[in-house]
Amino acid sequence: MSAKQRLIDRVEADREEIIGFLRGLIRARSPNPPGDTREAVAYVTKYLDGRGIPYEVVGPDPEKPNIVSSLQCPTNGRTLVLNGHVDVFPVGDGAGWSRDPWGGDLVGGRVYGRGAIDMKAGTTASVYAYAALHDLVGELRGRATLTVVSDEESGGRLGSGWIVGNVPEAMGDCCINGEPSSPYTLRFGEKGILWLNVRVSAPGGHGAYTHLSPNPVKIAAKMITELEALTNIPVPYPADLAKAIREGRDAAERALGPGGADVMSRVSVNIGTIRGGLKVNMIPRECVFEVDLRLPPGVSKEDVMPHVERIAAGHPEAVVEVARYDGPLWSPPDGEMAGIIRGNARLLGVDPKPIVSLGGSDLKFWRERGVPSYYYGPTNHGMGTVDEYVEVEELIHIAKVHLLSAYEYLKK
Repeated sequence: MSAKQRLIDRVEADREEIIGFLRGLIRARSPNPPGDTREAVAYVTKYLDGRGIPYEVVGPDPEKPNIVSSLQCPTNGRTLVLNGHVDVFPVGDGAGWSRDPWGGDLVGGRVYGRGAIDMKAGTTASVYAYAALHDLVGELRGRATLTVVSDEESGGRLGSGWIVGNVPEAMGDCCINGEPSSPYTLRFGEKGILWLNVRVSAPGGHGAYTHLSPNPVKIAAKMITELEALTNIPVPYPADLAKAIREGRDAAERALGPGGADVMSRVSVNIGTIRGGLKVNMIPRECVFEVDLRLPPGVSKEDVMPHVERIAAGHPEAVVEVARYDGPLWSPPDGEMAGIIRGNARLLGVDPKPIVSLGGSDLKFWRERGVPSYYYGPTNHGMGTVDEYVEVEELIHIAKVHLLSAYEYLKK
């Protein structure tokens, strides 16, 4: 029996353990905001304790702890980092859910609950693969480092960002995680994030006296319409990315939904919040809205802001402030780990195509330091909305690919 078949059989034998771990992790509530992940982190450390695996709990915020554990192999070599986060989107009062969002229910081959996709299934795969490597350490070279973090949903600076800057063994030579992507795509890069706060101010007044004051809500509405033109900014993709994106177009449509391939390749504009006005018969004194721009590789803040400033210049009542910027980052779509992951997925009957992610991830902290980083996870079902779930077969598939790929990388 080949070594890889032995690992595949091992995951199948541990199927109930993997499913059970995920269900328990979902029950360990960790919504962000507020971001208190202590219950979820304690759940993971209990699992590691049960297997005698040492670790450290680190980080600058005691309510948002992070786990770091390293396995040193007998022979020196490269370091592979397995990364996953345990904080998840909030659920409010749970309205609209047909099942308990914190229940981890297993129904019809699916595990339901907040974080089932984003990203407790992927974190389960990373934790499981890391634990399995301890039994294989005699066959490996180098080091494996597990990082289970908090704060990803708020930008990651208290989690992966802090770890990369403060824990040397967490830097590594390569990093992988299991953010939602679908078995049919391998994410080698991600769009950048540019968040804007726009505040429109005017004297205000009685609603019948519209000749005395501009209306900030009307001005905001005009600006929002004009900002949509940002989607037409040209995207000068680097040649290797352009080739990969062309080849992965059909897979992107399948993984991202109809129209996803087009959105992947252009600036996207979302108005996340808008607030203005006190009463129907008053002219508001202020309207504030927030803009979420996602920038594909090849486009930077410096490319976009002149367009924004020209729009703002046509509305002197408006002030635009940059609230957050994470530039688009990517690793080689044909890099070594990309080939390893694709080869192991093919072994299991799937050929994932490299594409760029629409959303951000913690892998930006490794990519911006030049560490090749990729993620391969389950299909998005309900991420950020109600009745989030993961298909059990996809969970098991992802666990197999992560273990096989970690083993192959450290076997060399």
